[in-house]
Amino acid sequence: MRSALLLASLVLASCGDPTAVTNRTAQIGDDAVAGTVTPEARPVRIGELGPSFRACSAAGTTRSLKPGEPLPVRWAPFDNARESGSVPAGARFFICTRSLDQKWFGIVFDEAGTLAERCGVAEPVTRRRDYDGPCRSGWVQSAFVKVIAGNEPAPATPPAVDNSAAAGP
Repeated sequence: MRSALLLASLVLASCGDPTAVTNRTAQIGDDAVAGTVTPEARPVRIGELGPSFRACSAAGTTRSLKPGEPLPVRWAPFDNARESGSVPAGARFFICTRSLDQKWFGIVFDEAGTLAERCGVAEPVTRRRDYDGPCRSGWVQSAFVKVIAGNEPAPATPPAVDNSAAAGP
């Protein structure tokens, strides 16, 4: 029985895409830190759900950011991966895949911050593949993403309340 459980655990542990890493020397000021592991770029995959579904199955926008703060986009789903750009607060993007630990979303985004059809991920694709379209792609922390329903309107800014009349003389 133990052998069967061990074998099943090993089979399940082997599921998922491997992530390439390299050992590099990181420069911190004038000191070098040997053995720092830096993740290699990991392309965003589209078509994860098969040819009957959109290439990217969800849409998202930013959340929990300070006003004017952009959401960093990274080359791989790791904190120490290099930044490849950023998404402005309130921008819309396609969510195409996620990391195994669910902490990162692989996104495709248009520079204009909209769900642009020109990105080519709103329709099904014939097979699962790396995204190589005209828009940008990368990885963002899922904690800073609000999943939205398609073209859901942006949240309205509540009108300013004028409390001067209620204050009295």
